[in-house]
Amino acid sequence: MTTSIEQIKGLSQGEWTADASHSHITWSVRHAGISKVRGTFDSFTSTLNVGETLEQSSVVTDIDVASINSRDENRDGHVRGADFFDAENHPAISFRSTSVSGTPDDLVIEGELTIRGTSAPVTLTGELAGVTTDPFGITRTGVSASTSISRKAFGITWNAALEAGGVLVGDKVTIDLDVEYTAPQAA
Repeated sequence: MTTSIEQIKGLSQGEWTADASHSHITWSVRHAGISKVRGTFDSFTSTLNVGETLEQSSVVTDIDVASINSRDENRDGHVRGADFFDAENHPAISFRSTSVSGTPDDLVIEGELTIRGTSAPVTLTGELAGVTTDPFGITRTGVSASTSISRKAFGITWNAALEAGGVLVGDKVTIDLDVEYTAPQAA
């Protein structure tokens, strides 16, 4: 089943651009087996290329690894370093969709995620939150989506054993995106 863009009131074809001041990319990972550390990536770009149908649409996102923010500068410095992201040699995380399907309320975005020079397929599930025009005449749409990945699949294997058993950092990382896009502006 294809979903025509015309069926989604206000959504037009073209390249929609993320409004970073109204968007968030967050993550969480289990710490010491008992709680979760949460954080954000504060700097990223994203484009939503809307085709004639959802299936002909695509998403491209690039994240600045150095913008990681877990509210602890020591931890952030460690995560930017060679034990985790190695931001000096791999400054960006990228996502390139390979397919978009479903309905606005039940989106499935498949694509290739590249972290630390290693690429792997991921599936994001979420929703297109509608289309609106703000008081300044800018047309906006929002996409919320999430996925879980194994950090080991991307070569991020650093850990420390706990005295009571287990490890300091979990393997499963949950990623949540709430991105607000603005419509292409007429020339």
